[in-house]
Amino acid sequence: MKMAIMVTRNHSSSAAVSAAADVVLALLVLMMINGAVMCHGGVTSRFVRRLEESQDMPFDADVFTLPPGRNAPQQVHITQGDHEGRAVLVSWVTPVEQGSKKVVYWKADGDQENNKRNVEGIVTRYTYYNYTSGYIHHCTIKNLNYNTKYYYRVGTGRTGRTFWFTTPPKPGPDVPYTFGLIGDLGQTYDSNSTLAHYQNNPLKGKTVLYVGDLSYADDHPFHDNRRWDSWGRFTERSVAYQPWIWTVGNHEIDFAPELHEFKPFKPFSHRYHVPFSASGSTDRFWYSVKRASAYIIVLSSYSAYGKYTPQYVWLQAELPKVNRSETPWLIVLMHSPWYNSYNYHYMEGETMRVIFEPWFVQYKVDAVFAGHVHAYERSERVSNIKYNITNNLCTPIKDELAPVYITIGDGGNIEGLATNMTEPQPSYSAYREASFGHAVFDIKNRTHAYFSWHRNQDGYAVEADRMWFFNRYWYRVDDSTTAQS
Repeated sequence: MKMAIMVTRNHSSSAAVSAAADVVLALLVLMMINGAVMCHGGVTSRFVRRLEESQDMPFDADVFTLPPGRNAPQQVHITQGDHEGRAVLVSWVTPVEQGSKKVVYWKADGDQENNKRNVEGIVTRYTYYNYTSGYIHHCTIKNLNYNTKYYYRVGTGRTGRTFWFTTPPKPGPDVPYTFGLIGDLGQTYDSNSTLAHYQNNPLKGKTVLYVGDLSYADDHPFHDNRRWDSWGRFTERSVAYQPWIWTVGNHEIDFAPELHEFKPFKPFSHRYHVPFSASGSTDRFWYSVKRASAYIIVLSSYSAYGKYTPQYVWLQAELPKVNRSETPWLIVLMHSPWYNSYNYHYMEGETMRVIFEPWFVQYKVDAVFAGHVHAYERSERVSNIKYNITNNLCTPIKDELAPVYITIGDGGNIEGLATNMTEPQPSYSAYREASFGHAVFDIKNRTHAYFSWHRNQDGYAVEADRMWFFNRYWYRVDDSTTAQS
């Protein structure tokens, strides 16, 4: 809703002034009823939530329970294992000894005894300060059928554990698919609420797009890597059954010279493998995958991205490869947001924006999802690509070729909510709220997708914010919530 007030001089009509005052009063009452404030930008929610600091759940919490049996596989998680969606990368940890490196798998609708196959993976370990990891397994199941349910089993004998997953449909322009969106989750009581709300959302996400900051182990003394293990057990209830597409955040860096730990991303790199080489990337922190009707590009806010760097060169070559007739929805994941109206981490993504934003507009990226700021925010379609150091054109402007930028760093981590916002709300900000929650991006066809954000305090089906996305390549119509209201 846009509101403009015109003031004209009419000395002879006090009745008109009185009527105008009544209209203004009615609008103010309406805004109070809606629980939101309209300002120079969009909506700043007035929803009242707890502001006390979140606390990590204790190690003996039931969500961290060890599976029964000596050396039983734990922290089981899957992600896409190739570029096209016909492979699944299975990872798990055995705490005492290496155990079997194999994954046994079979189709859910087949003859289990005659349909079983197995594939062998690799094992790695690492040390961090005074911690030594268990045996970390990674195994890629290849050449799977599209849109098929499979069971898989890790471990052997009585301690073997069975899970399942469903492969995505073959990439195509009108293939419906539903993604969940989670960021900065951590392992607090609020984190548990976020994950429970996502799992019980009736929209039923099939794959999580995760925008960085996983365990928050580095917020504990000596970067307590036991918190990596507990986080793996905590998230297993979802990520063992559907892939999470990983993005690295600042809490994955784990660079601690004071602990004589000089290798960035050490725990993450050992624990969470991704199919980066399948998209021609030279490092695991930036890569792409196709999934159903979406082309997903993952970028690293904490790896070099200036001109001539590997990430820059890769993205420059990657964007022209996207075939919007096959995968019409072009989605980018990163950790540090480019458009952020909170005072937390303000403008930390600015240098990356200056370098890459012209490409995002040129190639008509539909949506950019980021985390880092522990709150929720959705932008209008804006760009700021005309600026140079002499023309003073430094204000973001409405741009129908630009993406919508969504900050979803509200998973519930130990550092709590970001509540301090810039005022007045800038014009590029459509909706913002300092609450924990998750989101869903539900692709309907090549032209339409439905986005909804869900706060933890509400019922599972309640949408605190929503938007119909119109695809920038196939249906370039104004899809701002102002236009839709």
